[in-house]
Amino acid sequence: MKAAICTLGCKVNQYESQEMLCRLKEAGYGITDVHGDADVYIVNSCTVTAESSRKTRQTVRRLKHEHPDAVVVLTGCYPQAFAQEAAGLEEADIVLGNRSNGELTEKLEEYFAGRRRMAATQSHERDDAYNGGIIDRFEGHTRAFVKIQDGCNRYCSYCIIPKARGFSRSKPLETIRKEVALLAANNYKEIVFVGINLSAYGKDIGLDLCDALETAEKTPGVERIRLGSLEPDHITDDIIDRMRGLTKLCPQFHLSLQSGCDRTLKRMNRHYTAEGYAALCDKLKAAFPDLSLTTDVIAGFPGETGEDFDETVAFVKRIGFMKVHVFPFSPREGTPAFSYPDPVPNAVKEARCARLQKEADALREDFLRGYIGKTVEVLFETAKGTQRHGYTKNYTPVAVASGEELTGTIRQVAVAEVRDGMCTGKLSDG
Repeated sequence: MKAAICTLGCKVNQYESQEMLCRLKEAGYGITDVHGDADVYIVNSCTVTAESSRKTRQTVRRLKHEHPDAVVVLTGCYPQAFAQEAAGLEEADIVLGNRSNGELTEKLEEYFAGRRRMAATQSHERDDAYNGGIIDRFEGHTRAFVKIQDGCNRYCSYCIIPKARGFSRSKPLETIRKEVALLAANNYKEIVFVGINLSAYGKDIGLDLCDALETAEKTPGVERIRLGSLEPDHITDDIIDRMRGLTKLCPQFHLSLQSGCDRTLKRMNRHYTAEGYAALCDKLKAAFPDLSLTTDVIAGFPGETGEDFDETVAFVKRIGFMKVHVFPFSPREGTPAFSYPDPVPNAVKEARCARLQKEADALREDFLRGYIGKTVEVLFETAKGTQRHGYTKNYTPVAVASGEELTGTIRQVAVAEVRDGMCTGKLSDG
């Protein structure tokens, strides 16, 4: 039998799809692309916005329409957060949640035995331990994502993820050690630690994020370690000092901002101020030469005035981010902000997004131009024709023209110019 997975959403979902692929292979399934013919189609869903849930339902219905005789499985965050609603999606033959991904093969076996539709979502519990396996490869990638943390205790006023993911829990250190070693043995030179609230790693098991980083640092074959999105208030002076001592840690930090206005941050139930965030950025810049900072910003949060938004724009320019992901506020049913007063009209949200994105793009262009004339170390990831694309340690995108197969290799590149949002140059190491 053949199975295919369609992954929607974040890096954690991408990792969990790899976990499910590993279990399916162990159970004897052949793996095919979601666009090919399969006996089982799995939709690993996202529900961070209402639009994400709509796309999930659309994908399930499309797959069932195109493959009426196949089994369609719906799992991930959507059924976990909205179990009753997901159970009513008749095109899904099996409805799980992310808490039950480990039971996928057993549920498939049960379904094939009786051909009876099932909804088997289980709720997250406060005392849940980390639940998950390990992977030894990350199909289609030269970098391997490794989930080391799940869940979130923060309850930002706009966010449904605590409902979809449960309370914070951490992968045991020995499991991380084993998993990273397996990936390194399969020639993955860069490991990317990811989580729902990654910077909370270890708080439930008497450890912290640096314990995981130091474990990866000691693994032969690993040349780069990168971190996914971080909550700024978890990054203490001690954490920075320990991270500074790591030779393989990439000096690129994605610090979730959401707003540069304290009034808006408070309404979002974020746990820091703009000045506290700026102080952290200054400490990181002092600790890590060649640092790059990336972030997310929500424009048009309920009650955000023009003056509030001006503060955010000024703050983004002050920090000098290498990249900013700008999103319009999307009201999410089931969160406090869904019913907040003083909503910002859609047209205003769109205009604010466009303005902020323009400023962010200018910052990025300036950042990239700073590498013209420099030689940088690049891990190449993709190829298109004779173009080879990759990233430096601080996640600067670089392209070269070459007839060599560079994917998965680390090479030196002399940067000559900036074109189409990336640095371009020539190989300088022969």
